Amino acid sequence: MAVTLYGIRNCDTMKKAWTWLDNHGVGYELHDYKKAGIDRAHLERWCDEAGWEKVLNRAGMTFRKLADAEKQDIDRDKAIGLMLSNPSMIKRPVLEDGDRLIVGFKPETYADFFDKA
Repeated sequence: MAVTLYGIRNCDTMKKAWTWLDNHGVGYELHDYKKAGIDRAHLERWCDEAGWEKVLNRAGMTFRKLADAEKQDIDRDKAIGLMLSNPSMIKRPVLEDGDRLIVGFKPETYADFFDKA
């Protein structure tokens, strides 16, 4: 299984996700945005599959600290640009397993996701 968990290592939600994966025997690779960055192709694919509104973390401090003008008139392309320049604005975690994707973490969603693998 080629599972990759994308996010920031010191994020509490990330810790919950990898603890769940560890406890359920799911092997994964951790991709830390702070160290490895993220490319446009990943963000475009995630936004196409899950919707940019779900991938862009508007609740986080990084987004909330933006100037009001930067928060206006957001569309897919502007959201991708914001996330490329500030990976902390990407909702965490993003879990990829081949062509399957989950944005965010809920134990029941992970359980359902891996039961259908």
